[in-house]
Amino acid sequence: MTRNPRVADIEIYTTPFCPFCIAAKRLLDKKGVAYTEIDVMMKSSLRREMTERAGGSRTVPQIFVDGEHLGDCVAIMEMDADDALDARLGLNTVMDGAADGAGDGAGGR
Repeated sequence: MTRNPRVADIEIYTTPFCPFCIAAKRLLDKKGVAYTEIDVMMKSSLRREMTERAGGSRTVPQIFVDGEHLGDCVAIMEMDADDALDARLGLNTVMDGAADGAGDGAGGR
């Protein structure tokens, strides 16, 4: 079986010394997904952009997947605990490996 090749566009707004940012990035790294990190510490225009996109939330991190706001570190950790994060990251769609010759021998049972 192989994972769906679809890759989500993940953005995370951070600051360098934020423990919640580090934890959120660690979770995304554990999931094996690539993301774009946007440091807002010294860039007021980027922090304004983040705040607008996040519906007024000013704290970091703020995480977006395919342009949709997922929330902060606690939000994605709760999604992960509820087994909902993988789907949001595009990781849970598994294709039948038989189509690419990598079947598991179960014959589709």
